[in-house]
Amino acid sequence: VQLQASGGGLVQAGGSLRLSCAASGSILEFAAMRWFRQAPGKQREFVADITSGDIAHYADSVKGRFTISRDSSKNTVYLQMNTLKPEDTAVYYCAALLVRGGHYWGQGTQVTVSS
Repeated sequence: VQLQASGGGLVQAGGSLRLSCAASGSILEFAAMRWFRQAPGKQREFVADITSGDIAHYADSVKGRFTISRDSSKNTVYLQMNTLKPEDTAVYYCAALLVRGGHYWGQGTQVTVSS
């Protein structure tokens, strides 16, 4: 399975972006679809995920501002990011959590939030 992330860009603080992650195959076979991010000089961190049962989880730092969703008919997962802050600046990665463990990873998309 290949994962293609898109939608990143440069936005001012307080603005919004929507990231998309398109899978080459069905996303229903995965335990969850996830978003991670990695800021310069920092470790990759979990942002949000949505399980096969449509349960969403969020990192505390994005709760209330970000919304993860999926369109199984399009094999695509979205991350709606509102009220963006400079500290949200990072490369965002989508990943598919396998039922047996481990992830498939997509390439990253850069999100830059200016103050």
